[in-house]
Amino acid sequence: MSRLQSLLGSLRAARTAGPSLRVVSSIEKGARTWLNQATGAAVRAFLVMVVIVLPSVILPGIDTDTRQIVALMALFAGGLVFAEYNAVYPSLIEFRDGAPFNRIRYLMLFAIVLFLSVTVAHREQPSTVSGLFHVLGDLIGGAMDFPYSPVRLATLMLADTASADQIREVRSAAGTAYLLSLLSLAVFVIVLKLAGWPSTKTAFNVWVNLPTFDPTAGGDVVDRLERDARVNLSIGFLVPFVIPLLIAGLTAGLPPDAVTSPQALIWGVAAWAFVPASLLMRGVAMGRVADMIRVKRARKIAADAAKAREGQDDEDRR
Repeated sequence: MSRLQSLLGSLRAARTAGPSLRVVSSIEKGARTWLNQATGAAVRAFLVMVVIVLPSVILPGIDTDTRQIVALMALFAGGLVFAEYNAVYPSLIEFRDGAPFNRIRYLMLFAIVLFLSVTVAHREQPSTVSGLFHVLGDLIGGAMDFPYSPVRLATLMLADTASADQIREVRSAAGTAYLLSLLSLAVFVIVLKLAGWPSTKTAFNVWVNLPTFDPTAGGDVVDRLERDARVNLSIGFLVPFVIPLLIAGLTAGLPPDAVTSPQALIWGVAAWAFVPASLLMRGVAMGRVADMIRVKRARKIAADAAKAREGQDDEDRR
């Protein structure tokens, strides 16, 4: 009898402690989720800071003031990335949960900045590795320097007083950066095709991954996504041809050394190749998102029609 009473007491205690255990487990799960998200945001912020400080680390002869300015910019960019990836709903960074969009873009920018930094460092501190990068850059730049090509336009933005070495440096940097951007774009398209991105079988929050896209602006969402995709593709194709003309107009009267200085050359050419490739990738991604919404909408309409037919058949049987 005493054993039965003790067993009943244990059951009552477990029943009483059940809700508290569930509350504790939910709190632990939420804390674990927040910690994972914060850790991922910190890692992404650190990687962005690495890209920004990379030229200052590789290039020789960088003074203290320049390093401090670069470090400040890296901290600002890292803080912005951490805040965006740690927030519940981002406000600027697109496709936060739509891997591998941002991962391929980051690797593209990292490869461009690294290649250009090592190539430019060969001017003042030659080495075997920098010499190899320098030779590859000359070969790629010469191969991509043909009439009406973006690389040819990039070399034409220099003033008439530019020397042959300065033109060759711009040609090498522009050809290498543009080739890396094209390869990254090809890898992005292949990965989307192989992975079926975005998958219609898994959750894909359109409004979290496209925070700058307003779904209430009017019109059908699919039509607006397709229109924005075409606009991004068009602008991404034209930007490599337009930017050299703008730079030539803005830098008119400046000596060629101001354009071909190490930091200006690296970041100018990197932005010239990275921005249009990002726009093209964004256009492709938005087109894929529009296709996903169209497929899900068609499935829902078909499912509703099937339920309506089943309900009509049941009424007819009655």
